[in-house]
Amino acid sequence: MKKIITLLFLLANIGLVSSQSSIINSKKFSINKDTVKKPNKVVEKELVPVTIPRDTIIVEIGKFVLFKKNAHASYYHDKFNGKRTASGKRFDNQKLTAAHRKFPFGTRLRITNEANGKSVVVEVTDRGPFARGREIDLSKKAFMDITSNKRSGAVIVKIEELRK
Repeated sequence: MKKIITLLFLLANIGLVSSQSSIINSKKFSINKDTVKKPNKVVEKELVPVTIPRDTIIVEIGKFVLFKKNAHASYYHDKFNGKRTASGKRFDNQKLTAAHRKFPFGTRLRITNEANGKSVVVEVTDRGPFARGREIDLSKKAFMDITSNKRSGAVIVKIEELRK
């Protein structure tokens, strides 16, 4: 009992508990959504707006597990723009998507160019590639983001799968 009285006394002295009751004293301390008010002092939080481009894929918290190194990657031709993929979604060469033979639709993959270290996170939305020796087809945007030679049609990559 003595400890509780001592604690209430200390809290009353710093203004968190009034001496008459054990509730927060709203005159000394109040909290609004964006401001914290103290006697004779107002501290405002500065909010910085963040805009995320529409085609950005937000990576959930997880870890990337290596699937394959020295994989041969190419990109979709523009003639496939607007056509349906095997998952049923419309293909857009300006989004970060990929085609793979084995990964389930919706799987997130990090594709890293082994020559320059650039990487991109893509979502599997289609099946393919059906050319022998090719491991993955990337959308044109994803391919151009990681390649150093914009005129090349293929690149050697490392494929990692996002696991939660």
